[in-house]
Amino acid sequence: MKILVLISGASGVELGFYLLKALENISDVKTYCVLSDSALKSFCAENKTDENPIDFFTKKLKLAKTEFFNNNNLAAPISSGSFGIDKTIIAPCSINTLAQIYSGFADTLISRAAAVALKERKSLIIALREMPLSSIVLKQAYKLSKQGVIIAPPIYANYSKNENLQDLINFFVGKWLSLMDIEHNLYKKWE
Repeated sequence: MKILVLISGASGVELGFYLLKALENISDVKTYCVLSDSALKSFCAENKTDENPIDFFTKKLKLAKTEFFNNNNLAAPISSGSFGIDKTIIAPCSINTLAQIYSGFADTLISRAAAVALKERKSLIIALREMPLSSIVLKQAYKLSKQGVIIAPPIYANYSKNENLQDLINFFVGKWLSLMDIEHNLYKKWE
């Protein structure tokens, strides 16, 4: 299975990398990733660093199997439906990226990959990372949902009994894995 993780410029860029780590631990999954320029800026601002998040998380999480593409490379293989991405997730997804997808813009690799998922009727999950949500954003999310997109923001649930930030991250990642029909034991499920 080919899974594409797109990381846009919302708060919580690390969520996408922890998702990649979980996916790399699954034997029959090949992972691909695109990071937006805004994601780079968000990561650097939130972590008070100039280090590229790809370098940072590749070392920290020992990512070894993911293939990364530049967001400006519209000729990348993942920009074509014939490449055969099975599932695409944008985690986190900024409201700007949501608006681009809703409007049909495909001028970056992230927006092009989302457009490919839509046109190919493949699984597209949007982990919208914003609060509160304006009426405009709600309308865009609703219309995309009507097209089959799964809107799955990282929202806390008390039943998982998270004790620290890593538990919370595992909960979000686990929920997204479940939406991709991937078995996991990252959090305590509802009994």
